[in-house]
Amino acid sequence: MTQLTYTPYDGSAKPFTIGLVPLDLARWIEPDGDLGRYLDEKQHLFHNHLSEIFVAEDDTRDAQQEVLDLLAAYLCESHPAICRRDGNIISAAGHSIDLANPSVSPLLKAGSLVADDLVIMRRKADGWHLVAGHVAFPSSWSLQEKFGRPMQAIHADVPGFGEGTRNATLITRIFDNLQVSQPVERLNWSVNPTNELFLSASKHRRPQVATAPTLETRFARVERQTLRKLPVSGDILFTIRVYVDPIAAIANHPRAAELAANFAAQLDALDEHQTAYKGLIHQKAELVKQLRVLAGV
Repeated sequence: MTQLTYTPYDGSAKPFTIGLVPLDLARWIEPDGDLGRYLDEKQHLFHNHLSEIFVAEDDTRDAQQEVLDLLAAYLCESHPAICRRDGNIISAAGHSIDLANPSVSPLLKAGSLVADDLVIMRRKADGWHLVAGHVAFPSSWSLQEKFGRPMQAIHADVPGFGEGTRNATLITRIFDNLQVSQPVERLNWSVNPTNELFLSASKHRRPQVATAPTLETRFARVERQTLRKLPVSGDILFTIRVYVDPIAAIANHPRAAELAANFAAQLDALDEHQTAYKGLIHQKAELVKQLRVLAGV
């Protein structure tokens, strides 16, 4: 059974809050034993769904190159057993990238070295806009729909984060004040009826799964997100690493009962709008019940 990496549904990351904390740059990117599988999937998507996983405004190439240079240097220095460079060729988990190949955008090259998705945000007159992205593993959203839009529009359907809300104002302030020397991170979670990594369709548009939910057939999808201000361009790089595990994997956790009880409490506390946003209207009650059985309460 899967060994869980992050468990924000234990109550440590409250849903629908900003929840950013300082990030030690030594932990910026965390490649693991799944890297090869993620890069294989990215390569497949590159060849078959490129328009769905990559967008970029014309004037972002320098910022993309800045991201590639930062990532390549970081990976080779911090994870030399996983990432190696020989001249312009850099290799990770059996995948090689020619850094000098002009036909491939720098952000696509950067994303092909890590399991994380990469998004570049840029300050414009009306806020921070998504100006470039290599997003192979969206959690039920469309990169094309979000492309070019300001943050408040990107978050328009997230309860408590739309334009004019306190959270929207706080996010803009956080982005404006982010320092090059102090990146930040946060964790987020959702529940899905599949362990697929590429979930571009909105959860609100997907057909309801007919089978009754169980802890074995529902998957906890955790996102580890980081924000880092780029020192040259002043843009912000947003990274998203997705972890997908069957909820039943909690049973093998050292604190299984506590984790299950807290997960049930987190689900149960979601209000109607939050439950709908997470696509859990028809399964929340049953999942709460089964998690409490696992917790022994």
